[in-house]
Amino acid sequence: MVMVEERARKIKLLILDVDGVLTDGGIIYSNFGDEAKCFNVQDGFGMTLLFRSGIKSVIITARRTAVVKKRARDMRVMRVYSDHRKLDVYEKVLRKFRVKDEEVCFIGDDLIDLPVIKRVGFAAAPPDASEDVKRFAHYVTRKEGGKGAVREVIEIILKAQGKWEGILAKY
Repeated sequence: MVMVEERARKIKLLILDVDGVLTDGGIIYSNFGDEAKCFNVQDGFGMTLLFRSGIKSVIITARRTAVVKKRARDMRVMRVYSDHRKLDVYEKVLRKFRVKDEEVCFIGDDLIDLPVIKRVGFAAAPPDASEDVKRFAHYVTRKEGGKGAVREVIEIILKAQGKWEGILAKY
């Protein structure tokens, strides 16, 4: 865990995948073609705590949906990018937010996430992620995607940076 804490201490930007990370990976379609996703409230509150602590966040997802943009606004995510070439988007994000690889945490779960996972300073994956993703992750969460995995990683970052006690004192 020491290595994870050292990595988490440097984080200035959190990047998230959506399906399988912020959700359990399920997609619900209505008879009218509308798409629905189920998001975890603890993950959302963790994102609020992250924002209040001064750490920015971004979503990079292969699927463009209105529901993700709405949830991102609710969680104070700075930007949502939709593209299958996640590494290209990642390069743009590094420049836009003026951060280095070692200052970025990425949480992903599938093969499309591997190019970014291999680059970031702190890569995390939920336990139901692809085996190849877990092999390259620095940390595999105890909680599954859509069920608190994001909050778990956020708490690791905030604790490693000495911000958690200040947050607890407010409650």
